[in-house]
Amino acid sequence: MTPELGALFAARAGDYRAGVHRCTPTELPDLLATLLAGATAVVLPPATPAQWTARLGPPTLPGDLLTATELDAPGLAVLTGCALAVAETGTLVLDGGPAQGRRLLTLVPDHHVCVVRAAQIVADVPDLVGALPDPTRPITMISGPSATSDIELSRVEGVHGPRRLDIVCLPPE
Repeated sequence: MTPELGALFAARAGDYRAGVHRCTPTELPDLLATLLAGATAVVLPPATPAQWTARLGPPTLPGDLLTATELDAPGLAVLTGCALAVAETGTLVLDGGPAQGRRLLTLVPDHHVCVVRAAQIVADVPDLVGALPDPTRPITMISGPSATSDIELSRVEGVHGPRRLDIVCLPPE
């Protein structure tokens, strides 16, 4: 991944009203703690790296055990990784991998925080298709917080998913 791809991804994700944050791996625990400080609890996929949760204040919940109703609790947030990210569209790509968890985790809670490593960013959708770790897995593509518009183009966020999306971009290793 080139620095230009990372910058393009950040700009396009920001165009979709996602919060985009850059930090080093050593700064990551503090940034995640700050982003998730207002949550009542943080839902975690089964293979969330321990470094990500080292400084979290809110209690954590196992994402593989919660129902859709439990995930819809006010103030709940989810912390995930991603399979890939697309620079041209500012899109996160999740395939249910161990640090992502099941699809329900990223479609129901009010706040989604996703960590993206620079090596996971591809240029465009054709590159995405070629880079998928397992092309037989179902994927979820997320471009910004959930949003819809009425006939007068009045944008409403969070009607069908997270009202807030924060993306944390890590530099090349």
